[in-house]
Amino acid sequence: METRNLGSSGLKITEIAYGNWLTHGSQVEEDAAITCVHQALEEGITTFDTADVYANTAAETVLGKALEGERREGLEIFTKVYWPTGPGKHNDHGLSRKHIMESINGSLKRLRTDYVDLYQAHRFDYETPLEETMEAFADVVRSGKALYIGVSEWTADEIRRGHELARELRIPFVSNQPQYNMIWRVIETKVVPTCEELGIGQVVFSPIAQGVLTGKYLPGQAPPQGSRATDEKGGADFIKRYLKDDVLERVQKLKPIADDAGLSLAQLAVAWVLQNQNVSAAIIGASRPEQVTDNVKAAGVKLDDDALKQIDEIFDGVIERDPARTKSPATRDFN
Repeated sequence: METRNLGSSGLKITEIAYGNWLTHGSQVEEDAAITCVHQALEEGITTFDTADVYANTAAETVLGKALEGERREGLEIFTKVYWPTGPGKHNDHGLSRKHIMESINGSLKRLRTDYVDLYQAHRFDYETPLEETMEAFADVVRSGKALYIGVSEWTADEIRRGHELARELRIPFVSNQPQYNMIWRVIETKVVPTCEELGIGQVVFSPIAQGVLTGKYLPGQAPPQGSRATDEKGGADFIKRYLKDDVLERVQKLKPIADDAGLSLAQLAVAWVLQNQNVSAAIIGASRPEQVTDNVKAAGVKLDDDALKQIDEIFDGVIERDPARTKSPATRDFN
């Protein structure tokens, strides 16, 4: 397993990170989830990503249990704050000082650790002054409860504003966590150049487009039973944007490229996002340990220019590039 610096910081993370969105505490039973985490450790992954909102805090609890007993200094644990947790009352979400301070304490308790390596704003909060948010993050860092801060799905302008305040407050703003894959490339035109300028690295989620880029979804056929597309707990909602025959037919055309590179389609998809030098890590998820073993083989892979060109040609016409697709909820009314 290879490592990369997180942005321009000195923190090194594994270029394949393990995340538990839509799995732990929800799709996957606890014993199976813990087995997947242990397999990730066995494969050399030391970077783990979660969030308080995943399975309404249950995902953090499962991850904390799975990592208990591991050498804390040898792990990089990331979590996030913004979305509703608990009963979802008026102060149970957002980036107010109250919610951030209460959330970090809850996350640390569930994760069974004294600190997280990276604490991220899960979206931008238009109902809280950015100054209040960043000052709260500064106090989290100064109290030793987080070592670095980051954001998720912020626009380039929002990242720049946050980074400016972080510099003034002398706290390390080092990461952005966006969706990024062969089809969804909305960060390339504005977010990535801004982050390269500011020394912020991307920790990307959904590198295999919720499983679509594995090739298991076939045009004109019903989704396989037990797959993400049949998950009524939320997974089906996230994947449906990709489940179009035009997209699925193009995915099948990736097979010769993957074969030439000695990769599975899933490995090709993960390797593809890692070709972007602003990407510090690609987050993978799993419901079975063998999926972890398969995906980590993308680490260290170098795709040649011809393969990258072919991939661009295959998806030409269905690639989403509009930077306006990066956005946060306009209000915190989630009901």
